This record gives sequence, C-alpha cells and structure tokens, in this order.
Amino acid sequence: MKINFISTIISITILTVTCVLTSMTAYGQTNELKIRQTLTNYIQGTSYNRPKQIEKAFHQDTHLLLEKKNTPLWRVPVKQYISWFESGEIGEFTGRIGEIINIDIAGNVATAKVEIIFPAKKLRYTDLFLLKKLDENWQIISKTASSEPSINHGKRILFIVSNAHFHGELNKSAGASFSEIVNAYHTFKQAGFTVDFVSPEGGAIPLAYINTSNKLDKQYLYNHDFMYALEHTRTPQQVTPEHYKAVHYIGGSSAMYGVADNKEIQAISMEIYEKHHGIISSVCHGTAGIAHLKMRDGKYLVAGKRISGYPDAYENQSAAYFQQFPFKIQQTIEQRAGVFKYSARNKAHVEVDGRVITGQNYLSSALVAEKIIELLATKIE
Repeated sequence: MKINFISTIISITILTVTCVLTSMTAYGQTNELKIRQTLTNYIQGTSYNRPKQIEKAFHQDTHLLLEKKNTPLWRVPVKQYISWFESGEIGEFTGRIGEIINIDIAGNVATAKVEIIFPAKKLRYTDLFLLKKLDENWQIISKTASSEPSINHGKRILFIVSNAHFHGELNKSAGASFSEIVNAYHTFKQAGFTVDFVSPEGGAIPLAYINTSNKLDKQYLYNHDFMYALEHTRTPQQVTPEHYKAVHYIGGSSAMYGVADNKEIQAISMEIYEKHHGIISSVCHGTAGIAHLKMRDGKYLVAGKRISGYPDAYENQSAAYFQQFPFKIQQTIEQRAGVFKYSARNKAHVEVDGRVITGQNYLSSALVAEKIIELLATKIE
C-alpha cells in the first residue's frame, strides 16, 4: 500500500509539473503572438499610410528617440510621429518593407528588433523597441533606430527545412545541415535577398553538422537574429507563395522525413514554380523534398530533368538509419524519369535544368544559391 501511495504521489507530481510547463509554454506563445501583432500594426501602418493602425501599436505617452542632421538624439512624441503618415493617401505604399527580426520577453516587458528596408533609397533601418504589457495588451513604450546604406531589394527566398529529430523509429538523432543552411543563406544575404524559413510544424528545428572551427558556421551560430529565425520557422499556413522568387530545400538527415510528403509544402513550391514562375532548388538530402512534386498536368517535376542530390551509392545501405528512409532519393528520381547526376565524394556538383537547380552536397550549397541569383537576374520562363 505504501509503495502504491508513493507511486500515486509521484504520478500526480509529474502530471502537475507537465501541466505547469505546458501552461507556461502556451502563455509564452500567446504573448509572442500578441507582440507580433503589435509590431505588425507598426510595420503595416508605416508601410501603407495607416495612422490608425500605427496608433494601435504605441502607448499614447510614448516618445521616440530618433536622429536627424545635427541632432543625434531627437525626441519625437508619438502623436507627431503618427502625423507624418497622415498626409499621404491611406493604403498607399510608402516604400518601406518591414520584417520582425527577433523578440525577447521578460515577464510583462519585452524588447524587439525590426528591420525596415527602403530599396528605392538603398537604406536599411534597424528599429529597436521596448514593449510593455498593459491591460493584457502589448504596446510599444519606446522606440529608437539607426540607419545604414543597404543593397537589400526586398526579394525573398524560402528555405524549406524539416522538424524531424530522429531517424524514423530509431533513437538516432537527425537534423538539418547547419553548413548547408549557412552557406546558402550567407550567399543570398550578400546579394540583398531576404530569407525566410518554413517547416511542416513551424517553430524550432533540429540542427546537425555544426562546425565551430569553420569561420562562417561560427559567425552564424552566435548570430542571435539568425538563430531566432531557426527557432521560429514559419508553418505552411503562414507562407504567402507569391512573395517568393525561389524555394530551397535544405539537406541533412532530417530532410528525409516529413517534408517530401507534406501536401501543403508541395502546394507552396508548385505555386511558386508554376503560377509565379519561380525557381525550385535543393541540395544533398534536400533533393528528397522535390522527388514527389507534380506539375498541373500530373507529370513529376523531375521527369526529363537533370537532377543532383546525395546519391544512393554514397549511403551506408546496411546501416539502421538507412532502413528508416521512406524512399531512396536517386532511385525515386530515376523511376520518375529524372536523370540523376553526381560527382566524386566531397566534390561540389550542381545541375541547372530550366528553373530547377540542384546540388550534390554541402559543398554545393553556395554554388546553388549563386546559380539561383544568376537566373533571377535574367528573364526566366
């Protein structure tokens, strides 16, 4: 009886702790969503001359700490700031493109960073906010900003990543290749692109192959804004396909699970490709993600195209991890009339066939990104 009583107490304790943690997680997510809405009101209000929407974002007593010529600390009442957007036509685009970069919540206060780019003016602003929760609503109570010359043009690339933490039913870790993400991401950012991430479930993704002895890996591993993006990937429902010029399927072992058969991600990719004349790309195991894609006419995307990725011959096919793969990449591509091409191990290899661009391994990641950038600079059909 005593043992049963102790077991019952332990079970109740575990259940209580689980409920508390679940409640805390939900509470944190709710606050973040509310903060995002406040920041979105600011972004959309200032981007489309909507004073009432800007007003929703700020507490009425807020002062903005801005700068102008010969005045490095210019104190602007929020009413004056809002008035700047009252002269234009409501709904008219002001040339500002805004993006939430990160949010950090501490109880009833939070900080946030927003990027504002002006492609026409070749300027980038970094807006820093202090927010406070007042009567269950989050409001901006302070804002400051800095500006710098920028090559950002507002064109967007969508990176597709997996949420899978393990190989199928095995207790063997899987993850997205950090180097493949970083190599391509850096190349796109250097060319002025905005990069977003989407995963089947949204939120944080598992990572693999992080090499802190590699200068670029180390740079991005300790980049708070970049890691925040990987922690807060978008769900398919949060993606608007018409905003993107290309999709890029990231490799790593996790790419074999949950992406290729996700109908929503398939629909996003094919809408970008067929309706908006965008590019579909992949690298290494990321090529698994394009294996099932079908055109409007029912034909497979890969049919008749030169495709690269991680070849079946380079897998350890007797290993337990490989037995968990839902399909073989090369075999599936070839069964669907694709021409699978690759080079020796540890050699870069890229195939460009129309608006489908694929690479063999992490060494090919930057090269695939470069080919995408080159193709987007031309009139693609």
